Amino acid sequence: MSVWFITGVSNGFGLLLCLKALKANHRVVGTVRSKAKSADAVKRIESAGGQVIELDLNESRENLTRKVKAVGQIDYLVNNAGFLILGAVEQMSVELTSRSEREAHLQLQTNFFGPLYVIQAALEGMRVRRSGVIVSMSSLAAKEYVPTTGLYSASKAALEAMSESLAAEITEFGVSVLIVEPGSFRTNFLAALNQSTMPLPEDYQDTTVTRTRDVLLTKSGKQPGDPQKGVDRIFETLTGEGLAGHLKGKILRLVLGRDALVRIRKVNDKFLEDLALAEDVTVSTDL
Repeated sequence: MSVWFITGVSNGFGLLLCLKALKANHRVVGTVRSKAKSADAVKRIESAGGQVIELDLNESRENLTRKVKAVGQIDYLVNNAGFLILGAVEQMSVELTSRSEREAHLQLQTNFFGPLYVIQAALEGMRVRRSGVIVSMSSLAAKEYVPTTGLYSASKAALEAMSESLAAEITEFGVSVLIVEPGSFRTNFLAALNQSTMPLPEDYQDTTVTRTRDVLLTKSGKQPGDPQKGVDRIFETLTGEGLAGHLKGKILRLVLGRDALVRIRKVNDKFLEDLALAEDVTVSTDL
């Protein structure tokens, strides 16, 4: 029986992955920020035989480390918790005078630094045992950058870059990394997003910023992805079972959703086009 430690299990992918692993007779420890506010999810997980603890990725590194190490052996670490603050880059505050004025820091703390500290806390045990898998739940937004999601994209791109280096660092210890890049799935992710509390400069009215923001605010409940199918593919890739089982240990990234596939291919094609157009300039700088 393997031990799964999954952050952010109050709903969506986190909750479904908990239930999937429990059904397969694994031990599961999930985290929520507040058991009281996530009572329904906690009941479902505990009724299925799982455990839920309170953990907020904005806690101190010391608290996060203590809570993770208290779990003991962790075979699958899934950094799933995260959120989106919607707003233009210029609009986002980086001041630290109050909680409502440090949106950029909150976005990076929750989506990057928190997962980093959780990984560091779990990695020692994995390294010593010479086994384990670390899953970084990223996003299409780490590859395709659109107006109003700049800080969210930055947080997920940072998580991916760190995870790639991590994968190279720990492979000799028998520990692997899987980066998951979902497209738009019908969870409550968009319904739970936060809009920046800082004012948007007047110049941005009736621009791509406000148009993109307004479209995103209407997308909740209309996403094309089936979250249960997404979770099934993640579980299969990790365990070597089912439709995606043949991918176990063979890929660093798992892209989920037709929309993500199409849009990431478009981004990659543009990157290759830029490389080709600038090739003579690129090589002109060598000694």
